[in-house]
Amino acid sequence: MDNKKVANIRESLFKAHQKFATSTSKTNIEELFAADPERISSHTIDIHQIHFDYSKALLNAESRELLFELCKACGIEDAIKSMFAGEKINTSENRSVLHTALRDLHSRESKPEVLDTLNKIENFVSSVREGRRTSSDNKKIETVVNIGIGGSDLGPALVVDALNQFHEKDIDVRFVSNLDPSHLKRTLQLVDPQTTLFIIASKSFSTLETLANANAAKTWLLEKGIKSVSVSKHFAAITNNPGFASDFGVEGDCIFPMWDWVGGRFSLWSAIGLPIALAVGYKNFLDLLCGAHAADMHFYEAPLDKNIPVIMAILTYWYREYFQAGSTAVIPYSQDLALFPSYLQQLSMESLGKSVTRDGEEVKGKTGDVIWGSSGTNGQHSYFQLLHQGTEFIPIEFIAVVNPAPGIDTDQHSKLLANCIGQSFALIRGNNQNKNSSRHSPGSRPSNTLLLYQLDPFSLGSLLALYEHKIFALSVLWDINAFDQWGVEFGKETAKEIYKEFEKEGGPETDEYDQSTQELLKIIKKWSSKKKNEA
Repeated sequence: MDNKKVANIRESLFKAHQKFATSTSKTNIEELFAADPERISSHTIDIHQIHFDYSKALLNAESRELLFELCKACGIEDAIKSMFAGEKINTSENRSVLHTALRDLHSRESKPEVLDTLNKIENFVSSVREGRRTSSDNKKIETVVNIGIGGSDLGPALVVDALNQFHEKDIDVRFVSNLDPSHLKRTLQLVDPQTTLFIIASKSFSTLETLANANAAKTWLLEKGIKSVSVSKHFAAITNNPGFASDFGVEGDCIFPMWDWVGGRFSLWSAIGLPIALAVGYKNFLDLLCGAHAADMHFYEAPLDKNIPVIMAILTYWYREYFQAGSTAVIPYSQDLALFPSYLQQLSMESLGKSVTRDGEEVKGKTGDVIWGSSGTNGQHSYFQLLHQGTEFIPIEFIAVVNPAPGIDTDQHSKLLANCIGQSFALIRGNNQNKNSSRHSPGSRPSNTLLLYQLDPFSLGSLLALYEHKIFALSVLWDINAFDQWGVEFGKETAKEIYKEFEKEGGPETDEYDQSTQELLKIIKKWSSKKKNEA
C-alpha cells in the first residue's frame, strides 16, 4: 500500500465530496442521469444471470474515478491475487484464507482434501437417502437437526431455506443454534427420536452453545429410549478436532473435517454445508459451489470498473467515510431470501468491525457499518417510512428474483417486482411537496439493485460469493483484517468466567466485576432460588 498516495487520494475524495454536496444540483441523483446519457451503460454489469445496477448511487464521475484510484493505491488487485494464492493474509492468526478453494473443483490446483471431503459428503448423503445408513432401530433417517452457531448455522440455514423448492421430500432439515434451551426444546417436540440424525457443527468442538445443545440432544435420545450403545448412530460431526468428536461418541466415518484456512462465516461451502446437501441433494450442492466459483472468477479477472464486489465495496466506503452513513439496509424482495440480512450481518459486521489496522495501528476514521433489513414488502410497512422521510442517511441494497419458482402466481410475483422497482424509483424521485408539508419526501436517496434471473443453487452461490468478496475488498480499503474475530472470542471467555459464578453460593467473591455486574448476578441467583423453592 502506498500510504502517501492513499492519503492524497482520500483528501481529493473529501474535496470532491464537499464540492459535490454543495453544488447547485444539491446531490440530486436524477440530475446525475440528466448530465450523463451513458450512465446506465457505465453503471450496470451482467454476470451469469445476475444484473447489477448502481446507477442510482449518489456518485458522480469524478468521485467514481477517484475511488478506483484509491483501490489501486490500496493494492486491492494484489490483495485479491494474494488471497487466491493462499498467502497468509489473516495476519493475526498467521493463516491462509482459502474459502475460494472449496468451490474450485476442476482446476489443477484443486485441493485433494476438498475433493476427498466432497466424495465423503456424496457417499454420506446417498447412504442416508437410500436407507443404507439408518438409526439405532434400523429406521430410515427422516429428520436432520443441525446444531451449530454463527457460521456453522447462518449460512447453511439461509441456503436450505432459500432453496426450499429444491428440497428432497423424504428428509426434513432443521437448525438449532441458540443456547436458550427453548430453541432445542421446540425443535425436539416436532421430531421422532428414532428417525432423527443430529449434526454437531463446531470447528473447535468446544463452542459452549453448540456443545450444550449437543449434550442436551444426547440426553433427550436416552430419555426417549435410545440405548446408550446405539446413540452414536444418531450423530455426525463437522470439526477440526476429530478426537473431541470421537470422545463425544461420534463414529469415525461420520466425522467431517474443517480446516484452519476456512473461517466460520465463510464455511458453508465446506462440510459445514452437509445439511444443505442432505436437504437439496448432492448435485444441487455442487451447483451452489459452481455458482460461487463463477463469482470468484469474476472477482479475480474483471477490471476494477467492471468488478461487482469492488464497486459494491467502494460505494459502502464512499457513503461511510464521506456521508457518515452508519448502516446499510439490505432488502431482498423474495421471501426465500428472508434470512439473507441475518446471514449478511455476521459476514459483514464480524469481518469489518475492527479498530486496528493489519499492522496493529489504531484505525483512523470509521470501519464497518450496521447491516439490517428484512424481506420486501414487509419492510415497506415497518421501516420504509424512515427510508423515505427520515433524517438518517441510509444506503439501500435491493435484491429481486425476476422469474419465480414453478407454481407461483406470476401476476402476484409481478406486483412484488413492481414494489421493488417502485421503491427504488420513489426514493430518488421524492415527493415534491412544500418542505413543511408532512407529505414531502426529499428524494435523492441512493440504492443499488441486484436482479437474479431465477433463484436456483447456481445463482444463489454467485450472490453469496459476490458479497463475500465485497467484504474482503472493503477490508483492503480500510486496511483491516477481515478474517479474525477476537472480539467474539473475548466475549466467549468472559461468559465462561461469569458462568463459574453461578456455581457459587452468594455473590461474587471478587471485586473484579463492576457494581452493575455484581448486582445482576445477585438478583439472578436470588430469583432462581426463589423459583426453585416455589416448585
